[in-house]
Amino acid sequence: MRVLVTSSRNTFALDLIRKLGSVGHTVFASDTYDGAVGNHSRFLSGHLATPSPRFETDAFIAAVSDYVEKHDIDVIIPTFEEVFYLAARVADLPPRVRLYAGSFADLARLHDKASFQRLAQDAGVPIPETVVVTSPEELREAIASFPRYFARAAFSRGGVGLLTNTGPLAGKIPVDECVPTPEQPWLVQPFVDGPMVCTYSVVVDGRVQAHTTYKAAEQWAHSTAIAFIAVDSTDTLRYTQQLVDTLDPGFTGQISFDFVDHGSAAAPDYKIIECNPRPTNGVILLEADDVSKAIQGELAEPVAAVPGTERQITLAVLADAFTEPLKHLPKTLHDLLHVRDVGAGWWDDAAMLWSPATIVHGAKISHGDRKEILAALGDDIVWNGEPIEGMTPADAEALEAVHAGRV
Repeated sequence: MRVLVTSSRNTFALDLIRKLGSVGHTVFASDTYDGAVGNHSRFLSGHLATPSPRFETDAFIAAVSDYVEKHDIDVIIPTFEEVFYLAARVADLPPRVRLYAGSFADLARLHDKASFQRLAQDAGVPIPETVVVTSPEELREAIASFPRYFARAAFSRGGVGLLTNTGPLAGKIPVDECVPTPEQPWLVQPFVDGPMVCTYSVVVDGRVQAHTTYKAAEQWAHSTAIAFIAVDSTDTLRYTQQLVDTLDPGFTGQISFDFVDHGSAAAPDYKIIECNPRPTNGVILLEADDVSKAIQGELAEPVAAVPGTERQITLAVLADAFTEPLKHLPKTLHDLLHVRDVGAGWWDDAAMLWSPATIVHGAKISHGDRKEILAALGDDIVWNGEPIEGMTPADAEALEAVHAGRV
């Protein structure tokens, strides 16, 4: 395949580039700034800096289309929320290229956390009790009804912007700063005890081809995972297939879920929290050949990451060490010495040397817009449920149906 991997700033995008390139595919990358880590992998045949899909949608689609034509690209594999802009404008891409993603309607239903909760209900996947609020008054009433609560916007990502009165993030965001609206609602749920368990899957024609289930052994600012360990996939693989069957039996693309496990190590008891209809760091726990075969739909049975497999993002672990109390240092040192880094064995160090550039890029945006770095890092490629420039009337109708289908 000749592949274009978009939003190459993400570590998991770099991992995908390495894996596809190492098994013989011709890989290109793109992002909205040249310093993205994935743009500098030795496994690339070329890279492109594009306009922002969020703020310059027409120019973004034109730039991607020109690059696809120039380099005879067969498949576009999105790795972040540019997937929504590409899916909404898929008719404007060159006809020879395939977008490795579901339809815009399917993606929107997965991404809107309130509509996703209804999908999970329909699929028979356990969810926490959920209240959708569309005003600050409704938010205050809802959180008052739960002794311990957990709330976030229907369109959010990366563990950023969480309102809770329980755990390490309790009180981090004042209630007064949370402003739900009918267009941008919030979900309120009881705080569920137990560790977060995440999944990543490759799906082709409605069947899961590859799957990982993992826990965050380490987190940055108690939100975004930076070290990962694979766990048993029996239950989450079954739930993922149920969700795909209910959503669209012909779905093809990458899909990731977050669960809370309030059972035990011997008997997990999962409740599903949300979906990211894109890759996450779970891809780094899979072998290159398995990822390649899964994307091409060549596996007769799903392949799952081996429980106990560990990976970490070393530079992020080091950055996190400077934000944690001194008592956290032994854990950091243990991870650096004993857990395999995502770049180990690739001989591709030049790419990860650009990691600080990504953090600086986010810090500059964060300072200018008064946003947290994690939120700012994706600000030019996110989608928050609004109509997309140039989308078809059918997709506009589908978007309205998604909003109407919230729990």
